[in-house]
Amino acid sequence: MLKPTLAAFASRFKSNKATQTRLVDFTPSVIRTELLSGLTVALALVPEAVAFAFVAGVHPLVGLYAAFIVGLITAIMGGRPGMISGATGALAVVMVALVAQHGVEYLFATVILMGVLQILAGVFHLGKFIRLVPHPVMLGFVNGLAIVIFLAQLSQFKVPGTAEASEGLFSGQWLSGLPLFLMLALIGLTMAIIWIMPRITNAFPAPLAGIGIVAAIVIIFGMDVPRVGDLASIEGGLPPFHIPFDLAGTGATGLYDSVLAPLTLETLYIILPYAVILAAIGLIESLLTLNLVGEITGQRGGASKECVAQGVANTVTGFFGGMGGCAMIGQSMINVKSGGRTRLSGASAALFLLAFILVGSSLIEQIPLAALVGVMFMVVIGTFAWNSLRIMGKIPLMDAFVIVLVTVVTVMTDLAIAVVVGVIVSALAYSWQNATRIWAKSSMSPEGAKIYGIEGPLFFGSTDGFAEIFDPQNDPDVVIVDFMNSRVVDQSALQALEDLAKRYEAEGKTLQLRHLSRDCHQLLNRAGQLIVDADDDPEYEIAVDYGVRTGTFGGGH
Repeated sequence: MLKPTLAAFASRFKSNKATQTRLVDFTPSVIRTELLSGLTVALALVPEAVAFAFVAGVHPLVGLYAAFIVGLITAIMGGRPGMISGATGALAVVMVALVAQHGVEYLFATVILMGVLQILAGVFHLGKFIRLVPHPVMLGFVNGLAIVIFLAQLSQFKVPGTAEASEGLFSGQWLSGLPLFLMLALIGLTMAIIWIMPRITNAFPAPLAGIGIVAAIVIIFGMDVPRVGDLASIEGGLPPFHIPFDLAGTGATGLYDSVLAPLTLETLYIILPYAVILAAIGLIESLLTLNLVGEITGQRGGASKECVAQGVANTVTGFFGGMGGCAMIGQSMINVKSGGRTRLSGASAALFLLAFILVGSSLIEQIPLAALVGVMFMVVIGTFAWNSLRIMGKIPLMDAFVIVLVTVVTVMTDLAIAVVVGVIVSALAYSWQNATRIWAKSSMSPEGAKIYGIEGPLFFGSTDGFAEIFDPQNDPDVVIVDFMNSRVVDQSALQALEDLAKRYEAEGKTLQLRHLSRDCHQLLNRAGQLIVDADDDPEYEIAVDYGVRTGTFGGGH
């Protein structure tokens, strides 16, 4: 029931022609579309990178440099063409405590270590574990992220300079009167242009048209509305190569007058916990975005490649004064919506952003925030899986609960925690459901032995129900337990079998186990000599990693 929901969401962005784009298909029309899509993304990246830098408590250029470097490297070597990466709020909220206590140089050192950990995750193919994320969790992730993107735009409705971004949503002075009216009118106009433009022509990305037209109106008529320059100046030079460690041990300062991090174990103890958390959050958000973009573009694979790309990008960023980053679902949706499907769009977005910093800051700072907010509101509308609301009453109650839970936790905390919580709840629900499914069909053999035909998996959740099936006191002298329709899953199941053997041994009766896998033969101590070999014994492996042990019937664990 759930699969069509995400498929329907993804289909809204699909373009069969763009999906099939390959290197040989780079016609002038495709190149134009990719470059214009990259320009649209770059324009939307500016206020977000600045805002996330404020959240982390660092200079705006730290966020902009991260958006450029992370975006460029992941676009070139990432696991999914068309995906956009940069500085994100999910990482910024973790960084703020580190920066406040130890300074920005410790942040750069942490980002380097974060990147190394992500590279190792890719080398050891840990990205494949993203398959464990159930579909209801993905829907909750999408819905929660849409709400987070919406709430993030509300800060643009405040009078510039009345509150720091890190002080929260409800701090600062809100716009009112004519400024508020103009802001809402320009947002509405931007959204209307984005909605109408595709019905007129697809030769120009609708979000870019919305930004350009609204910006021209504001500049020509001299409207007094908040602009990008009201957030902060984005003017700067090339990202400087910088080693954040105090290699000489002199206590010198580095960028932004912050003390360099000593190259000691004490520094490692400080930055390692942050690096682990940031690496995990970055990979979870990136891999979920990778899956979502894969649904849209019809591509598969690339999880380990994306881990390595994110790691390389963050390692390099740490050496060039950036705050690090990960995949950005909002910007990725803008790219896809604008027709970007290849690495060219992501790479051009990063290069356009660098051009803004170097030579175009005075022009970009004139763009009204209302135009960018309108673009993001359309992203919110397109990202939220509205069909998930209609199917709530038609899907299993636990699936509906997981969707709502992940959505709420995403909004209240962050994406990584929400996904982990969703996976845990889904796993527990699955375990509980399977724990109630174990039962047995009993019959008598011609020789007078009682046969228990086990149905359902035997694992830690079903061991109690398994034990209750048997009646050693009243069973005949010979009892056969047949696992033809069951499966021994884990160590708890092995222990349950040995405990069952002890119970029948205490009654002086014979217990035989049939149709167990070969690894069960080797791992069971007490019950091992009671296993009856058969030509049709299953060959699956149980999820434990023990050394092969042999023992007598009287042996134990």
